[in-house]
Amino acid sequence: MTNPEQLQQLGLPPADQIGFVVRDLEQAMAAYAPLFGPFTTMDGSVTQVRYRGREEDVGLKLAFGRSGDLEIELIQWVSGHSPHREFIEKGREGMHHIRFRVEDADAWIARLEALGYAAIWYKRFSADTTFAYLERSGDPTLVEILQMPPGGPGSQ
Repeated sequence: MTNPEQLQQLGLPPADQIGFVVRDLEQAMAAYAPLFGPFTTMDGSVTQVRYRGREEDVGLKLAFGRSGDLEIELIQWVSGHSPHREFIEKGREGMHHIRFRVEDADAWIARLEALGYAAIWYKRFSADTTFAYLERSGDPTLVEILQMPPGGPGSQ
């Protein structure tokens, strides 16, 4: 059984976001506006996020657009060690992750780790708000798990 088949069998909800890492947020918003605009922007900086086993402070600029029910996130790395910096340093730009909103992030992370994924980026903001990026060897696209109450940032 392949990992995509296993993911479907897990019962994850439909993906609700595709994230793109870009070098220049303003240029990317202009380029993607005909497809996903208009965009709203925000400071996406995060402190004390666990990245590959270390606590990091990371500066990010974010823009959000839509394609129907699917949120499109553009991410410009600014500072600190993060998956976004890693992506840019490898000479990449473009599709970075697919996000799934769940009710219990830690339970879903454990299920994905049992399938060979590793949580490389993790932050618990509160008892009901947690996110993580997970990677698996040989797959260039990360999986994001987000637990957040309705009405939080990124809600439709």
